[in-house]
Order: sequence, then structure tokens, then C-alpha cells
Amino acid sequence: MASTALRLLGEVGLEGLTLRAIAKELDVKAPALYWHFKDKKALLDEMATEMFRRMTADLASATHPPRDWREALETAMRGLRDHLLRYRDGAKVYSGTHFTDMSYAAPMEAHLRTLVAGGFTAAGAARAWFTAYSYTIGYVIEEQSMGPLPGSDGEGYDLEARAERLAGYPLTAEAGPEMFRDQDAGFEAGLAAVLAGIAATLLPPTA
Repeated sequence: MASTALRLLGEVGLEGLTLRAIAKELDVKAPALYWHFKDKKALLDEMATEMFRRMTADLASATHPPRDWREALETAMRGLRDHLLRYRDGAKVYSGTHFTDMSYAAPMEAHLRTLVAGGFTAAGAARAWFTAYSYTIGYVIEEQSMGPLPGSDGEGYDLEARAERLAGYPLTAEAGPEMFRDQDAGFEAGLAAVLAGIAATLLPPTA
């Protein structure tokens, strides 16, 4: 059922995704779905869990283990972004949901173990992970909100029109290409800044 919902998400987006629409897609009566999901929030929880399962399966096939905590976080956050971008409104679906099983526990334990092995305290490892994770989720929410939709011919944010509107604010106008063009490069630059901050503020100094 979660797979059907994820497929339908690509057609109608998060706003158009309803239990009634999914019931129609499955050719069942809408009340039948309430045996499985009491409301849309419960459905989104299961969808996010299914997204995580798929992501974990892909990342588990990595060709080599990370060399250190920094590479581990980079790989994990790049993988998270890549998977969220596979779904229309994927980051919005994923954000704020609760996993419906324990499939997240083993991967999370492995990530935290890598950070602790790299010198972080247990608390520092948790904060480091959550900081990088929150950056990635937020980045993709903004990235997907700006468009264009996957598979469309749109060009996304009209920077020329933006620059014209902001002619009296030259620095703000000039910031447009940095923020709204080449999202891959922008993500990498932001991730590098986040990881540098994590190292500077959360990693205990060596003796």
C-alpha cells in the first residue's frame, strides 16, 4: 500500500494525496483503508518508513566502507538527498514523520558508532548526525519547492525576474544564482560548511 501511495505521490503531490485517492487507485472502498491507517499522518509515517527501507538497501551495497566519520556523513547525506529527490515532495513527506518499525535502528547505530570511533562523545555523535540530517532535509524541501517538478520542462526559479524586482538591493539580487542555481554544487558547499562546523564545535580536541 505504501508503494502505491509513493507512486501516486509522483502524480498528484503531497497536497493531492488522500486516502480516498489511494483507495481509488487500489480499487477498494475508502473505509477499508482505515483498517490500516487511521488518518493521513499514519499513511505518511508508513510512506517515510518505506522510503527509508529502500534507501538503506541501496546504501548497504556501497563498494567500500567510509574512511572516517566525515566521509561517512557525506555518503549518508548524499544518499538521503538522492533518495528524497526521487519522489515528488519527498522531503516534505519524510520530514516530521515517525518510522513504523525498527528498520532504522541498526543503520543509526552503525552511523553513531562510526562517529564515536572518530572521537565524538555519544552526545556529540548524536548532535553531529542530527545537524547534518536536518540540513539535508531542509535543503531538499527548499530545492523541491522551487521546482521544476521531476519530469517537467520547467526551468524553476526565474532569476532574471527576481533580479529585476530586487534592482534596489544589489547584494540580495546577486545572491540569487548562488542560492537557486546548480543545486548539486550548492548542496555540497553547504554540507562542507556544516561538517566543518561539526568538527570545530562538537569534536573534542585531541590531547
